[in-house]
Parts: sequence; C-alpha cells; structure tokens
Amino acid sequence: MAEEYYKKVLKLSSSRVWRTYYGGKELDKWHGKTSPEDGELPEDWIASTVNARNPGRESILDEGLSYVILEGGGRRLLKALIEEDPDAFLGTVHTERFGSQTGVLVKMIDSLSRLTIQVHPDKRFAKEVLNSNYGKTESWYILGGREVNGEVPHVFFGFKPGITREVWQDLFNRQDIPGMLNSLHKIPVNAGDVFFIEGGVPHAIGAGCFLIEVQEPTDYTLRTERTTPEGRTIPELLIHQGAGLKSLFDCFHYDSFTEEETIAKWRKEPQTIYSSIDSDEAVLIGEDTTTLFGMNRINVRVAYQSAAKSTFAIAVIVKGAGEIAWEDGSLIVRQGDFLFMPVGIGSVRWTAASGTELQIVVCTPPFPVLGWNGYLPSESLC
Repeated sequence: MAEEYYKKVLKLSSSRVWRTYYGGKELDKWHGKTSPEDGELPEDWIASTVNARNPGRESILDEGLSYVILEGGGRRLLKALIEEDPDAFLGTVHTERFGSQTGVLVKMIDSLSRLTIQVHPDKRFAKEVLNSNYGKTESWYILGGREVNGEVPHVFFGFKPGITREVWQDLFNRQDIPGMLNSLHKIPVNAGDVFFIEGGVPHAIGAGCFLIEVQEPTDYTLRTERTTPEGRTIPELLIHQGAGLKSLFDCFHYDSFTEEETIAKWRKEPQTIYSSIDSDEAVLIGEDTTTLFGMNRINVRVAYQSAAKSTFAIAVIVKGAGEIAWEDGSLIVRQGDFLFMPVGIGSVRWTAASGTELQIVVCTPPFPVLGWNGYLPSESLC
C-alpha cells in the first residue's frame, strides 16, 4: 500500500488533543465549524507520529496521532504508513539519521485560558534524564487571537534579571503563582510574530493566543504550577514528567535578560527569499536559528512554483483556497487543510483560487546535513 501513497501529496484529518487548559473556539472557526466553542481540545496535532502524554487517558491509544485521509473514504495512521517504507516517505538522508521517526511535530493552538508556567527539555536533559533522543525546543508563528477579560493576546517568556534557581525553587515551594508570573516577561503578541523557544527557557502562552507551533516530536512539558488558572489539579507526572522535583529545576536555563534583550534574542524577523507580484516566500525559522526544524510562509496571489526539496514537508493552509500540483497529480486545498508531502514529490506549484490569496506555512524536519531550510546548497530557492 505504501507505494500508492508516497508518490502523492497526502491530506491529513484533524487530530484534536486534550490538554489541561481550555480553548479551541478560534480553531473551530478556522476550520469552518458552524457552532464553534471552547473546551478541553484546544490543540490540533499535524503530521504527528507522537502520542499525547495525558494521564488518565491512556486508553485512547491514538490520541495525538495523525491520520491520512484515503481516497475513496476511510483513513490510516500516518505513522503506520511511513513505517511501511520510511525511505520512500522521508528520504534516505533523513532515515539514516532518524530512522522512521519524522523528527518534527506541528500543532495548532488556541488558548482561552493561560497555559501553566512551563519548561521543555533541551537535548542534554532529554537524553540524560528522560532517555529521549528528542527534547522539545519549539517555535511559534502567531496567527492572531482574541481579547480575554480585557487583555490582548500575550505570552510570558524568559527570566527577568535577578531570578536564580534558589529564587525560582522558593516560589515553586510556596506556589506563589503571581511571583512566578512576575519573574517572567509579559510580552504582547500580534499576527505575524515569530518566536523561538529553546529547551530550558521558561514560558507560558497567555490567554487569547492563536498560533502554529513547530517543535521536536515529544510531549515533554515540565510545569511549576500544581493547579491551572481555573483550579484544575495538575497530576504529579505532568509536573516533572517522572524525572522528580530535583530534576525539574535542573531542566531550566537560568540565563536572565531585560525585556528588550529577551525580544531581541527570541523574536525572529521573517526573511523574504522570493517576491513577485504573483507570490512571495519568507523563512520564519531557518538554519541560522536552529537545525532542529524549519518553517516558511508562502503567500500566493496568483501562482508560485516551489523548488524541489531534498526532504519531506508538512503544510498548513492558513487561509484562502486553491490547488497544489506536482508531476503526477494535483489536489484542491482550502483554509484548514493539513498536508504531508513525501520526499519524492519534487517541485510543486501552488495556485490561488480566483479572488482569494492563498497562504501556506510549510514546516520541515531536522536538516543538519542539508543547506538552508531543507534545500540542497545548489538548489534555487524560487
């Protein structure tokens, strides 16, 4: 069956995931649902081969995993399909290093409530403490948001000067939530903002944020709040992920910066690599920021020819409608679609439907042996 699918662009079904915080109404609207509402499924996991870590929900064996929509009806786990022929779907350059693991996870997030203050493991901590080859360094591309209780969308990010391990641990022991929040910079966010969140950096997505997240493929989130802002108790496993409380504080990087320094270090400016009257493409997260993943944005007003990449890719249709075409086929796409593009697809042509602008965010896996953002050095970027 694998051969039938690795030669075409695959459409993925929505995969909503339970979390400890509330949200999802903006995600429902974005998907075009007639009765959007907030609830306990505020995230949509895209091209995921990773299970969500949700204590008490272990019986939901496929929570977090993505399904391919099969022609003629039905669906199949993307993970199972890839495992039939990893080289064909992911490419031998990738599989020689990562096997059948994609090495990347993409999410849509819509927060009605503030997420708990948290930190993700870097590579060293993940390997030495959690026995994982992947940490959870990530990036956010802000799509928009909403005011909640009179506050504009915002994030909490990075330690302020003067916050040491001893100060941070004392705040945790006393569960001084206002003190912990005040230890981090509160930064308003706007549509188009891009942030890079390295493993070890403390943070929390605030209420009202709607964003795309690209990250290493784990669900390792260590938290410092024992209850959510709504009063829900956080299970002990989700506090330290089984590593123990001492290791929880080992996970943080205790570098501290002013707000201006924090923004300069972690907020990234999109870099335009192609522009014409018909279309443009910008690097949101490139190899100059990290080799763990990549993220580009393509705006199509008429048409755009994307050069063949030497790796697979994951695409989110952010807005508009149109078509993606490759050598052996084509697919109609619209806002809310998720696509998996196997390595062998080659060059693709995006065409916007009449009267609409098509916007696509394309995410790529780790590329330590490749050139800029998944392209071989000799390849054109436009």
